Amino acid sequence: MKRSTGIFLLLSILNTFFLAAQSSGTTTITGKIIESGGQPIEFATVLVGDPTSKTPIDGTTTLDDGSFTLETDASDFFIEVSFIGFKSLTLEHKIAANGSIDLGAITLEEDSQQLDEVVVEGEISQTQFKLDKRVFNVGSDLSSTGASALEVLNNVPSVNVNIEGQVSLRGSQGVQMLINGKPSVIASQQGNALGTLTADMIDRIEVITNPSAKYDAEGTSGIINIVLKKEEKKGLNGSFTLNTGVPNNHSLGISLNSRTEEFNLFSQLGFGRRTFPSDNESENRNLVDSTFINSIGQSDKNETFFNLILGTDYHINEYNVLTLSGNFAYEWEKEHSDAVFSTFDAGNSLTDAFRRRELTTATNPKYSYELQYKKDFEGNEDKSLLISATGNLFAKDQSSDFANTVTSGDNDDMLQQTRTDFSQADYTFKADYTHPWAEKYTIETGAQYQISDVENDFAISDFDGTDFVENPDLTNVFEWVQKVLGVYGTAAYESDKWGLKLGVRFEDTDVGTLLQNTNLRNDQKYSNFFPSGHTSYKVNDDLSLQAGYSKRIFRPRLWDLNPFFNIRNNFSIRTGNPDLQPEFTDSYELTSIYKIGKVSMNLTVFYRHTEDVVEQIVEFEDNVSISRPENIGINNTTGIEFNAKYIPTNWLSFTNDFNLSHFRRKGAFDGTSFDFKGEQWSTRLTSKIKLPADIDLELIGNYQSGFRTLQQEVTESLFMDFGARKKIFKGKAIVNLSIRDVFASRIRESVTSQPNFYLRDFSQQGRFVTFGISFGFGKGEAMEFSGQKQF
Repeated sequence: MKRSTGIFLLLSILNTFFLAAQSSGTTTITGKIIESGGQPIEFATVLVGDPTSKTPIDGTTTLDDGSFTLETDASDFFIEVSFIGFKSLTLEHKIAANGSIDLGAITLEEDSQQLDEVVVEGEISQTQFKLDKRVFNVGSDLSSTGASALEVLNNVPSVNVNIEGQVSLRGSQGVQMLINGKPSVIASQQGNALGTLTADMIDRIEVITNPSAKYDAEGTSGIINIVLKKEEKKGLNGSFTLNTGVPNNHSLGISLNSRTEEFNLFSQLGFGRRTFPSDNESENRNLVDSTFINSIGQSDKNETFFNLILGTDYHINEYNVLTLSGNFAYEWEKEHSDAVFSTFDAGNSLTDAFRRRELTTATNPKYSYELQYKKDFEGNEDKSLLISATGNLFAKDQSSDFANTVTSGDNDDMLQQTRTDFSQADYTFKADYTHPWAEKYTIETGAQYQISDVENDFAISDFDGTDFVENPDLTNVFEWVQKVLGVYGTAAYESDKWGLKLGVRFEDTDVGTLLQNTNLRNDQKYSNFFPSGHTSYKVNDDLSLQAGYSKRIFRPRLWDLNPFFNIRNNFSIRTGNPDLQPEFTDSYELTSIYKIGKVSMNLTVFYRHTEDVVEQIVEFEDNVSISRPENIGINNTTGIEFNAKYIPTNWLSFTNDFNLSHFRRKGAFDGTSFDFKGEQWSTRLTSKIKLPADIDLELIGNYQSGFRTLQQEVTESLFMDFGARKKIFKGKAIVNLSIRDVFASRIRESVTSQPNFYLRDFSQQGRFVTFGISFGFGKGEAMEFSGQKQF
């Protein structure tokens, strides 16, 4: 196509000069090309040709409104109008009046035979299996529907999108989303900006479950990369969304996406208010003297938020794209807590009790920005260079007031205050280069530098009868700086049947912490290699096998390291550990992908070996429990993951995710060796029903079994979510009903049973009901906005 266009332009130029030497008269031809329904046809071709030789003389293409203007010096010519999928139209013997010809509106008729030829190949979306990823190619069955990117994702095996737009991979929502192989604010699930993309913009979706050395060594459940077509749909896409719910869940969202020849502008504006109520219970039982303390109370966290996304892709030319985007968010938090604490003696008699009330307020400004440059190379669409710089800044100014009112016993009333001044800055600089050669070989290399700089100023003040006085023993300023330099290289061979990809990543980590009030420093430096290997074999079109290995790391974060604690419950304190070390995991996977008719199945057998496992350890003294993370031994986990999607008809589908793991723990803590094993399993069944009148229903059943850690037993959890959605005005508007935890059965409960003490913690948030309506405009359907805050 490009070659013929070049020849045509060359002929046009030569003919222009040749005819200019013969005649000085110029004719201007104008008109507008439309289809039978009256819609303008963009990029239709308009030719002026020589009636004798049938060769082109001049030509042009139509604008986005179907109009065109064409000048020619020829005195005898015919006019031909054409566009793929339509019958060509030839106009002859047109006579100029005062040097111009106005053709008016020209209607092209669809060519059904030509359309059939066009869509025969690649009509149905199909999944292709490659070395370390699965590629879902979007066919005309989806791209012609005008569906959103979220609906396309829901057709990808192992991927599920619930009624609120949350994306999960193999049952886990810890998914990293990329656009064209790079992070993007468009890919933020929290604002559902993915809704600004429509199916006909998407070329393919890549799913990576066991990332190679190219990606951060920090653990992740998987990566989903949405690759857009280069011929992106031009014009304006957008939506306006309003949500309301019980408890408070009110939000307003506006999304805009405008594409021109050179620029892609995207933006999103959101306001909202949400409330998270919770019922809480706790019990601290001293098994030595048989005394115990319990608390029963409620809390509610209210968030009012505002967020703004602005960004643009500047297409410098066909092979170079510059992207600049930014995000600003601001949150106002207000949290109430009200609980009654009761103390009982060995005879189970009440000795004293008090009511503890809390009011916490906070403001949280957040900023992020991203500058990216991507270069493709002519003649090889898989060869690319990507350079990016990102920054994220977050601050918190928080204060809390606590009041203890004695209801029984001889204790005095008490007032306390806390304050927190927190700031965090994260910067990432990255470069990735991909170089394929000889069709079957590919080399990837790149580097990344990450900086995290955090300071947390925390203080507790007690009321002395006149003023609030800071308690120096409960006040600290904690600083945490982490720098990680990563360099990687991978090499791959891939044929039609078999492939192999090997890689290694080197990361150098520099971590420093400082507790200012005691001048306690803790600096750690360590360097590690993270190898990876992946292979795949395609047995036939319906059966493929994949095997992979990668080494991962979990680095302790600020709240794992900071000896800060919340005094909401003075008898149950959680704090950090500045001496905490990172944990390392060797991950092995063997996966089979099999299709039988309308059923697609993935069965994965995995084994993970983790050193220096990080786990919460509880100490108990004076009826007060103090929990903090410790490095506790090793963990060996063997398990299976099973995912199946069954679509018996075009109005019904079932998806099941099942995970079963068996683990064995070994190690020593506090001078005592331990060796124990256990099992954990979870399942989720999702059914989607398409009813007449464009109504979609969704039912999701979730079960999480109980499991144990070194000290704790975590109880099972069973709950169900429900969603309903109806499209109106031909998909330009959507009404949506969502009920999370339909039966209010989702609980969080843990029991710590040790020789000298017994602890129980229980919490439940209850049912959430949300109703929303979204209006879409431009090209594509209405896009849903979940009403969630950014970050």
